Amino acid sequence: MAKESMWHGKSEEELKKLDLKEFMELVPARQRRTLKRGFTDYEKTLLAKVVKGKDNIRTHCRGMTIVPQMLGKTFIVYAGKEWNMIKITSDMLGCSLGEFSYTRKPVKHSAAGIGATRSSKAISAR
Repeated sequence: MAKESMWHGKSEEELKKLDLKEFMELVPARQRRTLKRGFTDYEKTLLAKVVKGKDNIRTHCRGMTIVPQMLGKTFIVYAGKEWNMIKITSDMLGCSLGEFSYTRKPVKHSAAGIGATRSSKAISAR
Protein backbone atom coordinates (compact mmCIF):
# COMPACT_ATOMS: atom_id res chain seq x y z
CA MET A 1 0.00 0.00 0.00
CA ALA A 2 1.48 3.33 -1.08
CA LYS A 3 2.00 6.00 1.52
CA GLU A 4 -0.04 9.15 0.88
CA SER A 5 2.03 12.31 0.54
CA MET A 6 1.18 14.89 3.23
CA TRP A 7 2.35 18.50 3.56
CA HIS A 8 1.60 20.24 6.87
CA GLY A 9 -1.03 17.58 7.56
CA LYS A 10 -2.90 18.13 4.29
CA SER A 11 -3.22 15.78 1.33
CA GLU A 12 -2.70 16.89 -2.28
CA GLU A 13 -6.45 17.23 -2.90
CA GLU A 14 -6.83 19.48 0.15
CA LEU A 15 -3.80 21.53 -0.90
CA LYS A 16 -5.19 22.15 -4.40
CA LYS A 17 -8.37 23.58 -2.83
CA LEU A 18 -6.43 26.09 -0.68
CA ASP A 19 -6.65 29.74 -1.66
CA LEU A 20 -3.59 31.99 -1.46
CA LYS A 21 -4.40 33.46 2.00
CA GLU A 22 -4.75 30.02 3.60
CA PHE A 23 -1.56 28.89 1.90
CA MET A 24 0.32 31.94 3.18
CA GLU A 25 -0.43 30.90 6.78
CA LEU A 26 1.33 27.56 6.21
CA VAL A 27 4.59 28.76 4.62
CA PRO A 28 7.57 30.29 6.47
CA ALA A 29 7.93 34.05 6.92
CA ARG A 30 10.21 34.68 3.92
CA GLN A 31 7.79 33.12 1.42
CA ARG A 32 4.82 34.73 3.20
CA ARG A 33 6.33 38.19 2.71
CA THR A 34 7.04 37.44 -0.94
CA LEU A 35 3.45 36.32 -1.56
CA LYS A 36 2.01 39.23 0.43
CA ARG A 37 3.91 41.68 -1.77
CA GLY A 38 2.11 40.26 -4.79
CA PHE A 39 3.18 38.69 -8.05
CA THR A 40 5.14 40.46 -10.79
CA ASP A 41 3.70 40.73 -14.30
CA TYR A 42 5.76 37.74 -15.48
CA GLU A 43 4.61 35.66 -12.53
CA LYS A 44 0.99 36.60 -13.22
CA THR A 45 1.26 35.40 -16.83
CA LEU A 46 2.89 32.19 -15.59
CA LEU A 47 0.00 31.59 -13.16
CA ALA A 48 -2.50 32.29 -15.94
CA LYS A 49 -0.90 29.49 -18.00
CA VAL A 50 -1.12 27.18 -14.98
CA VAL A 51 -4.80 27.98 -14.43
CA LYS A 52 -5.55 27.30 -18.12
CA GLY A 53 -4.27 23.78 -17.56
CA LYS A 54 -1.16 23.91 -19.71
CA ASP A 55 1.66 21.48 -19.01
CA ASN A 56 5.40 21.71 -19.85
CA ILE A 57 5.45 25.47 -19.29
CA ARG A 58 8.74 27.15 -20.21
CA THR A 59 9.74 30.00 -17.93
CA HIS A 60 12.60 32.25 -16.86
CA CYS A 61 10.86 33.04 -13.52
CA ARG A 62 13.29 31.25 -11.22
CA GLY A 63 12.17 33.31 -8.22
CA MET A 64 8.51 32.30 -8.52
CA THR A 65 7.23 30.74 -5.29
CA ILE A 66 5.59 27.37 -5.87
CA VAL A 67 1.89 27.63 -4.93
CA PRO A 68 -0.74 24.85 -4.67
CA GLN A 69 -2.20 25.53 -8.15
CA MET A 70 1.09 24.29 -9.62
CA LEU A 71 0.84 20.80 -8.06
CA GLY A 72 1.23 18.04 -10.61
CA LYS A 73 2.35 20.39 -13.40
CA THR A 74 5.65 20.18 -15.25
CA PHE A 75 7.78 23.30 -15.68
CA ILE A 76 10.81 23.79 -17.88
CA VAL A 77 13.01 26.33 -16.07
CA TYR A 78 15.91 28.19 -17.67
CA ALA A 79 19.27 27.67 -15.96
CA GLY A 80 21.42 30.15 -17.89
CA LYS A 81 22.43 27.81 -20.70
CA GLU A 82 19.95 24.95 -20.73
CA TRP A 83 16.36 24.19 -19.79
CA ASN A 84 15.69 21.85 -16.85
CA MET A 85 12.41 19.95 -16.48
CA ILE A 86 10.78 20.03 -13.04
CA LYS A 87 7.71 18.03 -11.95
CA ILE A 88 6.02 19.84 -9.03
CA THR A 89 5.20 17.72 -5.97
CA SER A 90 3.74 18.64 -2.59
CA ASP A 91 7.21 18.64 -0.99
CA MET A 92 8.21 21.58 -3.19
CA LEU A 93 5.46 23.95 -1.98
CA GLY A 94 6.77 27.25 -0.67
CA CYS A 95 10.13 26.91 -2.43
CA SER A 96 11.12 28.81 -5.55
CA LEU A 97 11.41 27.25 -9.00
CA GLY A 98 15.10 28.11 -9.20
CA GLU A 99 15.94 25.88 -6.23
CA PHE A 100 15.26 22.82 -8.38
CA SER A 101 17.02 24.02 -11.54
CA TYR A 102 20.73 24.25 -10.82
CA THR A 103 22.79 26.81 -12.74
CA ARG A 104 26.16 25.15 -12.12
CA LYS A 105 27.40 21.71 -13.03
CA PRO A 106 29.76 19.76 -10.77
CA VAL A 107 33.40 20.04 -11.80
CA LYS A 108 34.78 16.93 -13.50
CA HIS A 109 38.53 17.01 -13.96
CA SER A 110 40.23 14.97 -16.64
CA ALA A 111 43.59 15.00 -18.43
CA ALA A 112 45.49 18.20 -19.14
CA GLY A 113 44.25 20.15 -22.15
CA ILE A 114 45.83 20.95 -25.49
CA GLY A 115 48.86 23.20 -25.17
CA ALA A 116 49.49 22.33 -21.53
CA THR A 117 53.07 22.33 -20.32
CA ARG A 118 54.97 19.11 -19.66
CA SER A 119 54.87 19.61 -15.89
CA SER A 120 51.06 19.91 -15.80
CA LYS A 121 50.68 16.71 -17.82
CA ALA A 122 52.63 14.74 -15.20
CA ILE A 123 49.94 13.30 -12.96
CA SER A 124 51.01 11.28 -9.96
CA ALA A 125 50.10 7.59 -10.06
CA ARG A 126 48.99 7.46 -6.41
